[in-house]
Amino acid sequence: MYEKHEKLFIPFITAGDPCADATIEIALALEEAGASVLELGVPYSDPLADGPIIQEASKRALKAEMTLGKAMKLVPEMRNRGLTIPLVIFTYINPILQYGLEKFVKEAASFGIDGVLVPDLPIEESLELKMLCEAHDMELICLVAPTSKERIEKIAKQAKGFLYCVSSLGVTGVRDELNPAVYEFLKTVKKHTSIPMAVGFGISNAEQVKLMNEFSDGVVVGSALVREIGALENQLKDPKERINALQTIKTFVSSLISS
Repeated sequence: MYEKHEKLFIPFITAGDPCADATIEIALALEEAGASVLELGVPYSDPLADGPIIQEASKRALKAEMTLGKAMKLVPEMRNRGLTIPLVIFTYINPILQYGLEKFVKEAASFGIDGVLVPDLPIEESLELKMLCEAHDMELICLVAPTSKERIEKIAKQAKGFLYCVSSLGVTGVRDELNPAVYEFLKTVKKHTSIPMAVGFGISNAEQVKLMNEFSDGVVVGSALVREIGALENQLKDPKERINALQTIKTFVSSLISS
């Protein structure tokens, strides 16, 4: 699934931030800039794992009336426009349950979505969703955090697609420095999985990307990218100005992965 990329670069964006049309074009720009997988976040009013930058993106998207159903329907448009990389929906369990578990997975698969990541769904409660995903050729992406070695092993052995390694406990956000304990954590994870490991939460500059690539199979960049999108909100909303804003985003991504 990820063979063409020596190291995974997985950007996170919020669907509908700052508008649906811009989301589609941002996704295409990110693939052009070198993204290997795209995480498409669904705005939610109670985002347990999201720091202030992504919370603000959710507010912008909710103001633009983005929903789980509308977010998923953006994906066929992205595919029709040429998006080829795997796409993972990032959402919370409550919107999925309200939507209907089976309906969600069936529609997601039919829309060209490759996986789903649900940060507030413990692995002990994920069996039904996991089985539905497997039945529809989708992957339920696991998050693993620096907790007990027993729990790390349990999650790592069940993971599919790629394993999302959380660099530190807490919420997402731009961090100047990463927790030094992340290195031992990644070594522990690596002992128990054969699938690609991508590190997220706080990866925000080229130096951190380069460093984490030495200890993992790639990185997830969310808040730093979403911050750029927020700064370009007005240009991205304006079709005449959007092309320049998209170029700024591509330049930012290239600066992260070219080191």
